[in-house]
Amino acid sequence: DPMSDKRIVFEDGNAYERMMGVWSQIVGKEFIEWLNPTSGQSWIDIGCGTGAFTAQIAELCSPSQLLGIDPSEHQIEFARKRSMAHSATFQTGDATALACESSSFDVATMALVLFFLPDPVLGMAEMKRVVKSEGTLAAYVWDIPGKGLPLDPIHAEFRKRGIDYPLPPSSDVSSMHQLQKIWTEAGMRSLECKQIKVSRTFKNFDEFWDINASVQAITTVLDELSPQTVAEIRSNVERELDYDSNGSVVVHGHANAIKGIA
Repeated sequence: DPMSDKRIVFEDGNAYERMMGVWSQIVGKEFIEWLNPTSGQSWIDIGCGTGAFTAQIAELCSPSQLLGIDPSEHQIEFARKRSMAHSATFQTGDATALACESSSFDVATMALVLFFLPDPVLGMAEMKRVVKSEGTLAAYVWDIPGKGLPLDPIHAEFRKRGIDYPLPPSSDVSSMHQLQKIWTEAGMRSLECKQIKVSRTFKNFDEFWDINASVQAITTVLDELSPQTVAEIRSNVERELDYDSNGSVVVHGHANAIKGIA
């Protein structure tokens, strides 16, 4: 597998924030409305990244306690500098070995994270361990098999050319069927699923390309192609995208969301 050495790592908080942080908040708002949580609960946001979704929990859910965990020191540093509506604690940690007491939280969430875990079932077990009895476990992931990833317009061009590109190690877990399977096998009750469709506008194609082609999952591929091939890919992507009447690029994505009671 030529991509096995191309693991997706997130070192650059700013590039990630411009790309996925914004998307995370677009989906996150709908996700929280759907969760419809009561205020004053304790939350853990596992794989919090730059804290984009954590900040929404702080703003919209009035948490009594809020902990964000992420393996990347860079992302955690970025998250700690973010202004928050409620105080939050951020620490580095592994989703499959959380440094938390069992039964500590009312709500555990993973926003765009589950498919990055080499063992999603283990991540689910840990999530369940740290949640109180009757607590909520909820997650949303881009529907990668269903082409819901916002980077798919660029990936589609790679596919046409037979160019390998990195995907999260467990991308198949993002189908609704697989999510339901994991939640069911973990013994979760009152399961509900929802597909969240979102779109984002970039003021023109240059802005779209600048933001999307600078994320590490794309640069690792483009850096190995000739300038001519990159230029061809760029112009083909430009031709395939949707535009509104004033030339802005409208990009669509959809995430699969799931929630259940422990």
